[in-house]
Amino acid sequence: MASSHSSSPVPQSKSSDAFFKKEADATKRFRPVQSLPDVCPKEPTGNPNSLHDSPSLVVDQQRWTIYHSKVNLPAALNDPRLAKRESDFFTKTWGVDFVDTEVTPSFYLPQITKEHFASYQQEITPREKVHERCKNICTPKDTFDRTLLHTHDKSRTDLEQVPKIFMKPDFALEDSLTFNAVLPWSHFSTAGGKGNRDAASSKLLQEKLSHYLDIVEVNIAHQISLRSEAFFHAMTSQHELQDYLRKTSQAVKLLREKISKIDKVMCEGSLRVLRLSLTRNNCIKAYNKLKLMATVHQTQPTVQLLLSTSEYVGALDLIATTQEVLQQELQGIHSFRHLGSQLCELEKLIDKMMIAEFSTYARNDLNRPLEDDCQILEEERLVSLVFGLLKQRKLNFYEIYGDEMINTAKNIIKQCVVNTVSQIEEIDTEVVVKLADQMRMMNFPQWFDLLKNIFSKFTIFLKRVKATLNTIRSVVFLVLDKNQKTRDLEDTLQKDSAKESLVDSEVAYLTHEGMFISDAFGDGELAAGAADSASQRNTSPNSEPCSSDSVSEPECATDSSSSKEHTSSSVTPGGVDMMIGEDMKLTDLELGRLANNIQELLYNASDICHDRSVKFLMARAKDGFLEKLNSNEFVTLSRLMEGFILDTEQICGRKSMSLRGALQSQANRFVNRFHEERKTKLSLLLDNERWKQAEVPAEFQDLVDSVSDGRISLPEKKPTATEERKPAEFLIVEGQKYATVGTVLLLIRIILEYCQCVDNIPSITTDMLTRLSDLLKYFNSRSCQLVLGAGALQVVGLKTITTKNLALSSRCLQLIVHYIPIIRAHFEARLQPKQFSMLRHFDHITKDYHDHIAEISAKLVAIMDSLFDKLLSKYEVKAPVPSACFRNICKQMAKMHEAIYDLLPEEQTQMLFLRINASYKLHLKRQLAHLNVVNDGGPLNGLVTSDVAFYTGNLQALKGLNNLDLNMAEIWEQKR
Repeated sequence: MASSHSSSPVPQSKSSDAFFKKEADATKRFRPVQSLPDVCPKEPTGNPNSLHDSPSLVVDQQRWTIYHSKVNLPAALNDPRLAKRESDFFTKTWGVDFVDTEVTPSFYLPQITKEHFASYQQEITPREKVHERCKNICTPKDTFDRTLLHTHDKSRTDLEQVPKIFMKPDFALEDSLTFNAVLPWSHFSTAGGKGNRDAASSKLLQEKLSHYLDIVEVNIAHQISLRSEAFFHAMTSQHELQDYLRKTSQAVKLLREKISKIDKVMCEGSLRVLRLSLTRNNCIKAYNKLKLMATVHQTQPTVQLLLSTSEYVGALDLIATTQEVLQQELQGIHSFRHLGSQLCELEKLIDKMMIAEFSTYARNDLNRPLEDDCQILEEERLVSLVFGLLKQRKLNFYEIYGDEMINTAKNIIKQCVVNTVSQIEEIDTEVVVKLADQMRMMNFPQWFDLLKNIFSKFTIFLKRVKATLNTIRSVVFLVLDKNQKTRDLEDTLQKDSAKESLVDSEVAYLTHEGMFISDAFGDGELAAGAADSASQRNTSPNSEPCSSDSVSEPECATDSSSSKEHTSSSVTPGGVDMMIGEDMKLTDLELGRLANNIQELLYNASDICHDRSVKFLMARAKDGFLEKLNSNEFVTLSRLMEGFILDTEQICGRKSMSLRGALQSQANRFVNRFHEERKTKLSLLLDNERWKQAEVPAEFQDLVDSVSDGRISLPEKKPTATEERKPAEFLIVEGQKYATVGTVLLLIRIILEYCQCVDNIPSITTDMLTRLSDLLKYFNSRSCQLVLGAGALQVVGLKTITTKNLALSSRCLQLIVHYIPIIRAHFEARLQPKQFSMLRHFDHITKDYHDHIAEISAKLVAIMDSLFDKLLSKYEVKAPVPSACFRNICKQMAKMHEAIYDLLPEEQTQMLFLRINASYKLHLKRQLAHLNVVNDGGPLNGLVTSDVAFYTGNLQALKGLNNLDLNMAEIWEQKR
């Protein structure tokens, strides 16, 4: 028996090289051979030379060794309970249920890599080459190797006789298919006449299986014989291991005795002190729990007391705190098992009470007498209700206020109408029952006063609504600000705790009761200060800490570990201190949306007032009452409505378009009526105009002067002053004289009425501009029809259209053209920049007027042109001089000058006569050419020159034409 791990049972050859050669050969020849899987499932399949080495627990952990063998080999082979063969030696002692666990590699042992064998490989490589050369030259003669090879081949041949099914790792007779394959029952039968053959078959099957068993046992015995020395070496190692275990057991026993003595001497006393300290802390906690239970027991009476004084916030705080205590510190208390559900029902009841209370408050606040007093009604009560509703997440409470606003707006109009009707004696309320019909019986002053009263009531109503909603919004912003401060505080605390955790670290020791020593000392410190750390969760803004006389103030204290509520006292706009707790749990998004909805409610209040005003206005306008108003009345109404619209915009901060749209609609109707009246008036004036120069009353001169001074408006009437002043012959405009007809004077006044109406009602500027353009176009076209078109002959009954009529018409048109730029500037100052394109109407009108004036001038020239054509066609160059033709021409020129000189300015008169002179020269030149009179200094030439000199002298003798350049030399044909 080998007693050393280093000894080898294989005999050594004389030469180490020879042994190395044989070993390498065996490696090549036996590498594909594997042992039986069912008998030795973990038999090594690697190098068979490892069988020659001594077994070792360290080296042989991953391969089959003799340590895997059992004492009773047949029992190990036939044990049906084992699905696999154990690979650990200790299975024998600790049972078949022992399971290997992977051992963590020791960090004391280095990690061996291929680089550690690099030097060895460099050293052995030359020797390996020499060995290979020797192996190729020398033939192996070792009989041991041949015998071993022969034995291995024989055993392999025998094992091939065993069917492969017995060699499968999952071989199990419990499987029906496997069982039928091993024992084919189809060969056996109980039928008569075949018994002898079945017996022979079963006997043959038994012998075959026995033969297979013998082959396997022979191979197993052979394997065991090859490993006998390793088996005996393992038995020796087992005895040594048992000695080591016995010594280890004695050392452990001695160590435990020493530890027990140390525990008695040094630890028991200290641990007893700790246990007593823990017991004392537990008693204090139990006492505090009992006090907390007594406080919680008084929750319902306290809530009832708070509700009797409408302290909803305090009641809700108390309920929330009690529920938190029940869920955390008093969880599982049997006597309080129903208290949580009772508090939930009570909280629902408080929700309904708050909604009803807020509805009542809104109704009382909006329906109180509408006076100039806009103070908030019971501000502290409102703030308390809003806090309570926010706490319960009733974020739609503002809708209740909105519904009350609609009802109040209706009642305001109804009450104003009733009060006004009751003061009017002409209206019999018994005959006329409906308020709308009673209102339609009012005249404009009465109805206007009623509307003014309604607007004043609505203004006060909106101011009151704004004050209330601002208070509600301030509460919402207060909560929002508190949330922000709480988040900042939490961030600061987290940063501080993170810094402290890096600095302070405690070493916790586990006691026998499962507590840490550091926790024990910490609980002791908390218990010592528990009586001084009273929780204020049961307090409300106006309630006492506890409502029971049997519980003193210290009994309201709770465990400091459960106190998570951070409250702050904030003064609301009403001056009430409110406690805002973390239990509101409203996000910034919800609070911001609620604040926007409350602001939108203020806008809705403005819209409601405007909508009700529109309905009131439309009810009065059904019978065409508003369309029948004169301009002054409508302007007064428009100013009142514009003032109310501006007041509501200033109060609410947003424009409401309903009343403005109704005003615009009525203004459009007013503009249509206004324009139709004045257009009809202008049409009548033109149809009756005889186109003679009219005297200018002093009031029209004052009107023109005010326009020149920049005041485009109708001046106030001064009857005393106008009676003393006499009418003037001309209208003086900026130093120029204008001869006009009466229609044009009235047209100027009508134009100023349009401009003044725009000042009074800015919303109708564009409509007025369009209507005024239409009026000016109508005057231009109609005057052209009457004068140039000779329509006045049939309409008025004039005998003829004289040059004076034409000149007067031209001067009237020039007067209107003079005022068009002023009117344009007036409208431009009142239009939006995007509406400036409408001003092109004035440019078109100006062009039309200039064209009309040019046509009148052309008509005057045409009159003289026809006269020249008629007279000069009969002209003969003969004595006496001047001829009758030229005397007649000069006479007609003098009449023309007399007709137009006082009507047209001197410059226009000169320009007109220059054109007439040009026409005269053209006709004279044509007649001279016809008569063959040339500028040769002959007798005929002398006669013509005398006539022309007579014409020139007479024409230049006319007033204002003395410096006129007639250039009469053009009458002669130029010599070529």
